[in-house]
Amino acid sequence: MFRCTSPCDSCSERRDYEPRADLLARFAMNALIEEADLTPKPGLVDRRGAGAHSDMSLEMMYRSARSLFPTFKRIVRIAQGRNPDNQLREQLGEAGRNGERQMLAETRGCNTHRGAIWTLGLLLAAAATGRRTANACLIAGRAAQLARFRDRYAKASPTNGSVVTRTFGVAGARGEAENGFPHIIKIGLPALLAARRRGVSEEHARLDALMAIMSNLVDTCLLHRGGWNALHIAKQGARTVLEQGGAGTSGGMEALMHLDALLLDVHASPGGSADLLAGTLFLDSLGAGRAQLLIKWKP
Repeated sequence: MFRCTSPCDSCSERRDYEPRADLLARFAMNALIEEADLTPKPGLVDRRGAGAHSDMSLEMMYRSARSLFPTFKRIVRIAQGRNPDNQLREQLGEAGRNGERQMLAETRGCNTHRGAIWTLGLLLAAAATGRRTANACLIAGRAAQLARFRDRYAKASPTNGSVVTRTFGVAGARGEAENGFPHIIKIGLPALLAARRRGVSEEHARLDALMAIMSNLVDTCLLHRGGWNALHIAKQGARTVLEQGGAGTSGGMEALMHLDALLLDVHASPGGSADLLAGTLFLDSLGAGRAQLLIKWKP
């Protein structure tokens, strides 16, 4: 076996890359676990139960998140030190599809994190393209560049998301990514940081960030399950939680639990909002861009 004995720059860079790949992948995996664990989330799997999902459980969400760690690590290894281009986009697409197959094998065919693989995969790759982790806005901007490239090897068969975007004429997950994840950068992260500044608990701050995202996002998961009615219920209900002072107040928590009951009645779950909350928690875990996020969040 060949062993490099000279302290060349390329070898030292590779040594630096491996712990970085491990760290970034763990941040992404933990973001999924923390999103799943957050309680109470309206219509979503959490510590109370399966929400509107008859085929999921919290333990399954944990297993699914952990199964994606090798995929996340592979994505960082592929992207590190490179500029966004079509070749990189296609290599990331292959890694993501392999990760999806691993997820489906772990969950016996249940789609727990397909949307999160797209969101976190792009953000991971964007974070890895620079030598150092940049601020959140730059990461999202590089993720948008990657998302705009087309993957020749992506499946042509329709998915729930692609059917919904065509049927309802909405942007969906691809549009969110191509626009630089505005519901993370302009809404989720600012809402999370604003709640912390108010001194609420971390769990309540994260719930407020979820409510902020839900109150603005055209969530294709809600449209798929319950059409415009489910989307209206979720957006209006989330706004009411924030108007009542957020999850950290008695009025806000009462409104949140009322929203949960309404979504369960229509068997709808804001899965797209949950994916973007995971992306928010991932960028937050990097400590990326907190000083640069000058947007003032107002519900």
